Amino acid sequence: MTLPQRKPTRLKGFDYSTNGKYFVTICTHEKKKILSHIVGDVHERPALKMTKYGEIVDAVIRNIPERFGVEIDRYIVMPNHIHMIVSVDKSDERTIRELSLQHSIISNIVGYLKMNVSKQIHLYEPELIVWQRSFHDHIIRSERGYLKIWTYIDSNHQKWEDDVFYIE
Repeated sequence: MTLPQRKPTRLKGFDYSTNGKYFVTICTHEKKKILSHIVGDVHERPALKMTKYGEIVDAVIRNIPERFGVEIDRYIVMPNHIHMIVSVDKSDERTIRELSLQHSIISNIVGYLKMNVSKQIHLYEPELIVWQRSFHDHIIRSERGYLKIWTYIDSNHQKWEDDVFYIE
């Protein structure tokens, strides 16, 4: 049996070590809803309530700027995925250190997040596979694109049932 060929997830020819803004999406394994819940009555605006695993994700994301010398402009921890806007500025010494490694800084950040969250969750559920393989990134190229993604992240939980990652 021949397995399907994985399509490359990075933009061919793009230098991921340049300054810029990146929209990053990371999904849980099999899109299991383990990170948060959407709550609220029918007549209320939906709200996001993080699980203990979502709180772990939140804490690790909050540590990323200090660890990597980048900014996390906006993020949301949805039931089965995370969205983040990551701003890279090569003038920070921590960023320069990360860029000297083999992978892009975005790959390093995602690897750091996945590893640290998984280690902490495995204290509760050692057998749980937390993340799906890889991640999705989008290079934000304009202010208009940035504002559109910011708004999408900001309102993502309010449109959960229409979300591409929604699973009953």
